[in-house]
Amino acid sequence: MAMDRNVSLRPGELNEQDAAAIFSSSTVAMVLTNPRLPDNPIVYVNRAFERLTGYASGEVMGRNCRFLQSERTSESKIAELREAIKAGKEVATVLSNRRADGEHFLNALLISPVLDSEGELNYFVGLQSEVESDKQADRLKQFETVMSEIQHRVKNHLSMILGLIRMKARESSAPDDYRDLSRRIESLQLLYEELSAASLERNDGKIQLGSYLGRVANAIAYLDGRAGVRMNVNVEPLLVDSEIAVRVGLVVSEILTNAMQHAFADQASGLVELRVTRTDRGGMRAIVTDDGVGFPEGVDWPNPGSLGGRIVQSLSDGLNATLSVVPGAVGTSIILDVPEAT
Repeated sequence: MAMDRNVSLRPGELNEQDAAAIFSSSTVAMVLTNPRLPDNPIVYVNRAFERLTGYASGEVMGRNCRFLQSERTSESKIAELREAIKAGKEVATVLSNRRADGEHFLNALLISPVLDSEGELNYFVGLQSEVESDKQADRLKQFETVMSEIQHRVKNHLSMILGLIRMKARESSAPDDYRDLSRRIESLQLLYEELSAASLERNDGKIQLGSYLGRVANAIAYLDGRAGVRMNVNVEPLLVDSEIAVRVGLVVSEILTNAMQHAFADQASGLVELRVTRTDRGGMRAIVTDDGVGFPEGVDWPNPGSLGGRIVQSLSDGLNATLSVVPGAVGTSIILDVPEAT
């Protein structure tokens, strides 16, 4: 079935091309479907989905996801998925699916609706992980529990970022420039991976902040780094709730990106350092230091006139955190103090 590219969207809404730019670099197998089109067809899959299923994106665009089902797929679970999608509700389950080469695999699937600011259904996002067949019995039960626990966090985070996308679309003079939003999505996807792994061990909704922020910093160094600019990360072991982690991760992501992109104009080399320490009474402090050119005189940060500045301020306020910018003899230090993190 060919996908209808002429569907009408409200101004500022996410379209399929924007979704492709945002989700393409994810390491989590992801699929977006559009329930406003006949048969809820796939409008985007990422490279991780292609690796998991063996299907190229061109082979699946415009098709309903049921093509992955086989004679081994449970009819009761298919009915469960169908009813959840019809009702616009989230659902987590494990299915027997079939790859393009005919090989069967167990697919731990999370499907969550993405709503607009008025509560209307825009998309379904599906997150997928393969279950190892040699541990089938235990892993089936484990994944169902884990995915049910995670789904409520994931859908809220995705909705928050998609809200930012709509804001960006309304404000941007170059609507195809979604690189910064892609990075924010990537930060959430890294959180999802860390939370998935942590839930398999503890199922308490907490993650190791050091591991998560280290992966965020490495991703930014890869995406925004250049020759001669180094990044060091030193984070104490710190177990935090996922809701705190997502806010801290996005703030740190904005700060690190700003440093990598702007701190070293006309410099051949430089250093960006992230340090996170535990403070008294369950708080935490994150310090990002660079040895760059510093902020120009008269420039305030975070800039309330920019999307990034408003994101940083909003997230900091949500943490009841204090954000300080400290000019140095060389470069700048930005300090995020969170009073309660554990």
